[in-house]
Amino acid sequence: MSNKRNLKRSINAICDELFAECVAASLYGGGNEKTNVESLMVSVAAMRDDFISRLSHPEPGMPQKVYFRKLIREFTGHVSELADHINNAF
Repeated sequence: MSNKRNLKRSINAICDELFAECVAASLYGGGNEKTNVESLMVSVAAMRDDFISRLSHPEPGMPQKVYFRKLIREFTGHVSELADHINNAF
């Protein structure tokens, strides 16, 4: 298992890529839906904050390996969901 520092770096890098993809899609996409782009950007930032805080403060009483595997699984699901929203929005 990676340490917390590597997981934080991975979460930040993936969220940065999602944010950049959203900006690129809004610039080069055909639609002029500014509110949709802004809501996607806000959701990426909120997801990043949520998972970084959950990574920094794990739940007490739960084994660490189980907790971090669950966290990674949930993060992967949210990332794929947001990527689908970005691709479908434009």
